[in-house]
Amino acid sequence: MALVQNLIVQGIQMFLVLLLAPLLTGFVRKMKARLLRRQGPSMVQPYRDLLRLMRKEVVLADNASWLFRVTPYLIFAATWVAAALVPTFATGLTFSWTADLIAIVALLGSARFFLALAGMDVGTGFGGIGSSREVMIASLAEPAMLLIAFSLALVAGATQLSTVAAFMTSSAVGLRVSLGMALIALVMVAIAENARIPVDNPATHLELTMVHEAMVLEYSGRHLAMIEFASFLKLLLYMSLIACVFLPWGLVTVGSGPEAYAVGLVTYVGKLLIGGVLLAFFETAIAKMRVFRVPDFLGAALMLALLGTLLLFVSRSL
Repeated sequence: MALVQNLIVQGIQMFLVLLLAPLLTGFVRKMKARLLRRQGPSMVQPYRDLLRLMRKEVVLADNASWLFRVTPYLIFAATWVAAALVPTFATGLTFSWTADLIAIVALLGSARFFLALAGMDVGTGFGGIGSSREVMIASLAEPAMLLIAFSLALVAGATQLSTVAAFMTSSAVGLRVSLGMALIALVMVAIAENARIPVDNPATHLELTMVHEAMVLEYSGRHLAMIEFASFLKLLLYMSLIACVFLPWGLVTVGSGPEAYAVGLVTYVGKLLIGGVLLAFFETAIAKMRVFRVPDFLGAALMLALLGTLLLFVSRSL
């Protein structure tokens, strides 16, 4: 009976991220519009966009290979698995042993690899520009993520997210400067990975500024819907990761009653709302930087993660 309950809760978590990901993006867009004193689109507009794209016919270039057709489904599958592995409202689930930070970084890196290849597959200039910029961002973002994982592993003794969340809620964690550096680095990497301001503007298609949009200009129909859905899931993934690692309050353990699960779910939704408000406020308060300044931005995140790791090594040796 306990195994069945765990599988049900695991399935709820997997489909919860699918349900909330477009809503989170719609909420951020609505908050940005309200901060700019505009009415803005409805919060359910991302659902409508996905349904409209699913009903449209797919248009493919004559020289598009099988990789171009398969990539949207690979990106969606890898991002969904990575987002479902991050504990949202409960820890210790059936597949929690696979919720490893390094595994999540590998899944996201695989999705980025196929997206960059698909951007160059058709041979357009925009696709090549977007792929080169995406790889440039990845060359700094992925090492920063790995260093953040190493910092958490030195503190909690594991990279498994349920173990990290349990340690962060205990009194043994204390107040650590290295964790503050890791948090700032993770926020900076999340902004870059999700193509948010100041690294990229998700609402523009200008040649000199776009990164992610340049790689998907040749996609249409259900293929574009899969890629857009994956971008929604990626934003939810990073917010869930920050909430799980650095704000783990409200997470319930497996085997709890329905009331505990309900409290954990409400707490998780509250964290997403706060994260969405902060992201909208940040994007309206800052201007987009030049593309050639992005390595400096991510280099700062990499240095913060490296300093946090070195600080933990030095403090352990004393």
